[in-house]
Amino acid sequence: MPNSSSITEFLLPAFSDTRELQLLHFVLFLGIYLAALLGNGLILTTIACDHRLYTPLYFFLLNLALLDLGCISTTVPKAMANSLWDTRAISYQGCAAQLFFVAFLVGAEYSLLTVMAYDRYVAICKPLHYGTLLGSRAGAQMAAAAWGSGFLNAILHTASTFSLPLCQGNAMDQFFCEIPQILKLSCSDAYLREVVALVCSVSLAFGCFVFIVFSYIQIFRTVFRIPSELGQHKAFSTCLPHLAVVFLFISTGIFAYLKPPSISSPSMDLIVAVLYSVVPSSLNPLIYSMRNQELKDAVRKLYGYMLLRNQ
Repeated sequence: MPNSSSITEFLLPAFSDTRELQLLHFVLFLGIYLAALLGNGLILTTIACDHRLYTPLYFFLLNLALLDLGCISTTVPKAMANSLWDTRAISYQGCAAQLFFVAFLVGAEYSLLTVMAYDRYVAICKPLHYGTLLGSRAGAQMAAAAWGSGFLNAILHTASTFSLPLCQGNAMDQFFCEIPQILKLSCSDAYLREVVALVCSVSLAFGCFVFIVFSYIQIFRTVFRIPSELGQHKAFSTCLPHLAVVFLFISTGIFAYLKPPSISSPSMDLIVAVLYSVVPSSLNPLIYSMRNQELKDAVRKLYGYMLLRNQ
C-alpha cells in the first residue's frame, strides 16, 4: 500500500459513470455557483455603495458575503471541472490547500455569526450602549478576530491532518478534500491527534452555539416587551435573517458530522456535503434580501441608479 510520501494526488468520487449525468451535475453546480456569485456580489456592491449601510451590522454582513464567496469557490469549481472533463484527480498540494481554505472559511463564518448575534443583542437589549460597545473600531476588531480564529483553526487542522502517515490508498468518498476522508486513509494511531483537535473545535463551536442561543433568548424577551408593532417588525427584520442563516449553517454541519453511521453511505455523504458546503453560500443572500427592509431598499436604489445610468 502507498504511504504518504509516495502519494502525489488523491482521487475524488465521480458523481456518475454516465457522461450525460456528469454534464448534468456540471450544469447544476454551475447554476448554484453563479447564483451564489450574483447574490453575494450584489450584497457586497450594495453595502459598499450605500453610505446608509455603513453600520456594524452591514459591515458584518459584507464580511459574511466575502466568506460565502470564498467557501463556495473553494469546493465547487474543482467539482465542476472534474465533471466537465471526466476526471477524478486532485493533487496532494491542491487537496491540502482545499482543506485549509474550507477549515479557514467555515471556522471564520461560524465565528462571524457569533459576533453578529452579539451585535443584535447589544442593538436591541442595550441600545443606549451600542455606540460604545460596537463602534466602527470595535466592529473591525471583532471581524478581524473572526477571520483570525478561522485562520488558526485551519492551520491547526491542516498541519495535524497532513502530518499523518497515509497507507489506505488515495481514493476519497467526497467531492472535496474533507478532514474525515483524510483520516480514513490513515493507518496509525496518530490520527487520534486530529480527533482530539476536532473535539476541541467542536467544543468551542458548541460554546459559540450556546452564546447565540442565550443572546436570542434575551433578544426575544426584549422584543416582545416593545409596545410598538412597528418596532417589533424592525427588530425581527434584522434578527430573523441572521437566525435563519445560523440554523441553516449549524443544522447542515451537525448532520454532516454527527449523523448515525447506520444511515451513512457514499451517496448520502455527497448530498450532506453539498447541503453544508454549497447550499448556505447560495441561500444566505436570498434570506437576508427577503427579510431585511433596509437592504431591499438599498438594492432597489442601486438597481434604479444603474437603469438611469444605462439610459
